[in-house]
Amino acid sequence: MVVFCVTTPTHAADSLYVGDQSDNTVKRFDADSGEYLGEFIKKGNSPIKGSRGLIFNSDSDLLISNQNAGANKSGEILKHSGVTGEFLGALVPHNSPNAPFAPRGIALSSDILFVADTSSAGKNNPPGKLMTYTKNGVFLADLTPDPITEFPGAFSNDEFHPRGVVLGPDGLLYVSVTHDLDPKSINFNPLAGWILRFDPNNNGAFVDVFASSNSGDECAKHLHRPEGLVFSPNGELYVTAFRADSSDTDKILIFDSTGACVDQIALDEPGNIRAFAQALLFGPANQAGESLFIPISGGGPDTGAVRRYNVTTKTFSNFVLPVSLGGSLGEGWYLTFEGTDPGTLGYIPPSN
Repeated sequence: MVVFCVTTPTHAADSLYVGDQSDNTVKRFDADSGEYLGEFIKKGNSPIKGSRGLIFNSDSDLLISNQNAGANKSGEILKHSGVTGEFLGALVPHNSPNAPFAPRGIALSSDILFVADTSSAGKNNPPGKLMTYTKNGVFLADLTPDPITEFPGAFSNDEFHPRGVVLGPDGLLYVSVTHDLDPKSINFNPLAGWILRFDPNNNGAFVDVFASSNSGDECAKHLHRPEGLVFSPNGELYVTAFRADSSDTDKILIFDSTGACVDQIALDEPGNIRAFAQALLFGPANQAGESLFIPISGGGPDTGAVRRYNVTTKTFSNFVLPVSLGGSLGEGWYLTFEGTDPGTLGYIPPSN
């Protein structure tokens, strides 16, 4: 159900920034009204080719996880002025020996940058890595779990392909993980998915499997190809997940603090044109109580929209209109507000 509402701001002005995969730009919107404010990072003014995670650091610079899609080189972490969008150089350059090959989600906490590197260099999509760097881009450590003693475990054919990262209210790092998504690989498995936990206060040590698609839970079994993840103000974990087949739906899964899947929000309907999401964030609420922002992809008439959901009623309004209705986003994936905490990804309204 779509509803239309007017928001009355009660805080200082903020903006929403969305990476647009259709033209390799970052577009900016008023965080209360959704008004389009133009291309914050323009094509040609930055080496962006496949932007993924977006966060602001403590210097108000915008950091972007850039995959260099189709460029036949490793990915990198780019830095831009948070005021003008000017390219300030690569925080982690693609030619660094410790550059992430295919970076996706990023989080910054206690001056440590966590990067989900979804796959390594090589044929048939080798497993990825969980990398850490200083806030200045100096490589610190590879936190990838031991495949024998930690994850996936001895005698398992499962693989570690991290996609999203976020710091939880318990101080642990939560990482969304898929299996091998290369159809040419002998281990291709688009249905398996996990949420793993690591302890930043113990040298990033692997803690446990928080949630799994093969846990036997009727809700968690839908954890297919998880990516974006964020905690709600009440401490529940929201995760993007994708359909198993045409009889299924693309959705958001909701987990409580024990790892139990307690609810879900369907983004489309079985058998209909798809409307899926790579990432999501909580932001400023409107008068209808809508505060969960979800950019929509999928190639259908909803592509390019940024939906804002009331997570209780599961209703939404189009904060940004889809391309089919004149919206300015071709295909939005990752997003951030100026008020988004770079580690927890929680929303803190700017002060007046």
